[in-house]
Amino acid sequence: MEPREQGGKDRPWLMRTYAGHSTAEASNALYRRNLDKGQTGLSVAFDLPTQTGYDADHVLARGEVGRVGVPVGHLGDMRRLFEDIPLERTNTSMTINATAMWLLALYQVVAEEQGADIAALQGTTQNDIVKEYLSRGTHVFPPVPSLRLTTDMITYTVHHMPRWNPINICSYHLQEAGATPVQEIAYAMSTAVAVLDAVFASGQVPEERRGEVVGRISFFVNAGVRFVEEMCKMRAFGRVWDTLTRERYGIEDPRHRRFRYGVQVNSLGLTEAQPENNVQRIVLEMLAVTLSKDARARAVQLPAWNEALGLPRPWDQQWSLRIQQVLAHESDLLEYADLFDGSHVVEAKVAELVEQATAEIAHIEELGGAMAAVESGYLKSELVASHAARRARIESGEEKVVGVNIHESTEPSPLTADLDTAIMTVDPANEARVVAALHEWRQSRDEPRAKAALDALRSAATGTDNLMAATLDCARAGVTTGEWSWALRDVFGEFRAPTGVGSAPVAVAAEEGSPLADVRRRVAVTAKELGGGRLRLLVGKPGLDGHSNGAEQIAVRARDAGFEVVYQGIRLTPEQIVSAAVAEDVHCVGLSILSGSHAELVPDVLERLRRAGVDDIPVVVGGIIPAADATALRAAGVAAVFTPKDFGITGIIGRIVDEIRRANKLEV
Repeated sequence: MEPREQGGKDRPWLMRTYAGHSTAEASNALYRRNLDKGQTGLSVAFDLPTQTGYDADHVLARGEVGRVGVPVGHLGDMRRLFEDIPLERTNTSMTINATAMWLLALYQVVAEEQGADIAALQGTTQNDIVKEYLSRGTHVFPPVPSLRLTTDMITYTVHHMPRWNPINICSYHLQEAGATPVQEIAYAMSTAVAVLDAVFASGQVPEERRGEVVGRISFFVNAGVRFVEEMCKMRAFGRVWDTLTRERYGIEDPRHRRFRYGVQVNSLGLTEAQPENNVQRIVLEMLAVTLSKDARARAVQLPAWNEALGLPRPWDQQWSLRIQQVLAHESDLLEYADLFDGSHVVEAKVAELVEQATAEIAHIEELGGAMAAVESGYLKSELVASHAARRARIESGEEKVVGVNIHESTEPSPLTADLDTAIMTVDPANEARVVAALHEWRQSRDEPRAKAALDALRSAATGTDNLMAATLDCARAGVTTGEWSWALRDVFGEFRAPTGVGSAPVAVAAEEGSPLADVRRRVAVTAKELGGGRLRLLVGKPGLDGHSNGAEQIAVRARDAGFEVVYQGIRLTPEQIVSAAVAEDVHCVGLSILSGSHAELVPDVLERLRRAGVDDIPVVVGGIIPAADATALRAAGVAAVFTPKDFGITGIIGRIVDEIRRANKLEV
């Protein structure tokens, strides 16, 4: 039976806003305001150091603290984050993966301190490391120990926190990285198979409780603007999951086989050009996951209209929450049975998606499963290729984006009349305050107890014990996020995921007279004028930003234009980038940053190039960069700044050639 409200309407889905910034105190105030506005669940955004297991004073955390989420460095931060929010009565989603066990442990200890019954806690930890290797880039450990952390968390929650969703298998970022609906279904289901196989092989769950494990698996999906296809995708997802859990794992109870998912609608399709159009895009995308009762999301969080410009303000987040509330409370959507039952069109599309996704799942199984397909680079190269094909369709005009490649003329927008106030900015001094508080925490804790807890964690990691108990002891002892992660790094090592760039096929043909052919010619001419060989472009990802899609697309198109491309993947220090630029004798350095740390990291790269005596190498920067910051970067010496409005990748490569020619005093 579906939950019903008085009057016969279905109960609305959980309404969330993905939020967190600056400090635990500031985020706590934001959460309490959002709950007062009618939000029915919390969705915690953690900053990149927290997501990737670094303390705020680590060199790689520079410029990243509190930027894209809240910094949580220890138990004290988690206490402040949920102060005056009763966790026993709150449904909390935590978007956290590599360090998911650590953050769940901190959350549990805070709940215990509040006097909560741990068995009553409700919420979700994302905890999907496969999509981190493929698309988001906040992984830390190699696949095998990462899967062990996931397995240990799932088995712990089944026994101690039965209402908690210990994993939220996340195809959201797969679509952001270019996945088609078929790939999104297939890769998510293959991940679920890898996880469930590992859990059942661990021997930590008796045979008769397998249904409880399957029943706590949840998914987090993406909904794009092609809302009919996306709605059919959700129905197909449910059908594939029902078949898989019944046939592979013998789950008989239909309640345990139900496809349970939350959704964040597509940020990939949000545009910097005419950003007001993003509002109707968000509404259409929300309809894809709410219109069909039998495939309706259990929780929805919507992006804000200005996410392609920078960090949304509380007012922007409120607007997105109100979009949900109008649909749920003013429309008659929740008064009817499924609107699409009996539709021949919908049934045919769902059947097609099920058939194609099932075939791709079988192919991944033949390759050795999801983890093997990650390590071989197969899944990543397929995503890079799909994304390149999509970008090519937009550039050619085959795929139309209003305000970008069609209907580009526009009236001035009052929403963006003052761009510098149309987004929220994080005080640059915030990082120093967080670091100072971290040092104070370390100095005031029981140091022998913290050291003993870390020693016990390393010992457990070298054996086969479930790691949750040792992690909880670390949380109670005042261990920091970085210390917990480094203890496990000592045992497990770190992992650099395949980039997928080298094996990606050509997406745009360089036919005679085409834009790419013209750029190829200019690349060859410039290389010849500079003394032969090939032009060399270094594509660098400084800091902790793992959104590598844009960098990968630039690298692939530059390769197809005749460049020799140096791309070493994500998470590099400015020092490493400059060292590579000197060693490879590159003609241009391209930096990609979407996390907001450009103001800190780009000037550092420029200064290091000057100190190395190679400041004649032009530096170009791409990312979500507000107009005022772009002006400041150009004043500091950056040759060109590219933002989401610069959607033509071939055009970007052409401008890079121009900057190389200017830097070498050649005619442009």
